[in-house]
Amino acid sequence: MSTYKVGYIIGRQSKQSVNRTLSKALIRLAPPQLTFTEIPIKDLPLYNHDYDVDYPPEGRTLKAAITLVGAVLFVTPEYNRSMPGALKNAIDWASRPWGDNSFALKPSAVIGASPGKIGTAIAQLSLRSVLGYCNPPQMTSPEAYIQFHPDVFTPAGDVLDDSTRRFLTGFMADFATFIARVRSTLPQLD
Repeated sequence: MSTYKVGYIIGRQSKQSVNRTLSKALIRLAPPQLTFTEIPIKDLPLYNHDYDVDYPPEGRTLKAAITLVGAVLFVTPEYNRSMPGALKNAIDWASRPWGDNSFALKPSAVIGASPGKIGTAIAQLSLRSVLGYCNPPQMTSPEAYIQFHPDVFTPAGDVLDDSTRRFLTGFMADFATFIARVRSTLPQLD
């Protein structure tokens, strides 16, 4: 069984983010063939085409971090019925300059949590649309719109509800299978 390094990007940078808590839970519940590293996005300046000639260190660091992983997991909140601007900014940095798209052919999955009943459904739709242009193969099923309850998730990422734990465990197992399938189909990624 192959091991895959997964980079995860949290769309909200707050240390108290429910999506940071969700990412801790996902890492705990993932199968052993997946290892994780956070790809930070908080220090990126606002993307501007003028930077394409000479990328700043923050942009180069982001692109290098994505290059070093075999797959990307996006854990996003929902802001005003869309993904956060910081996440969109990071995607713009990583997918530029033209012809140097760090996301191309990287297996990816999208998940997110919100206190609202529809979770992050609309933000994920927005994010998936942008990713569709950036060309990472996307795991489209199962969809995972998590309603966050503090009595279900501990700050350390323990999941106290059996149904939620089973669903998230299944989601991560499916992601591992998806990564292996994509990587075996696109061997030039190795």
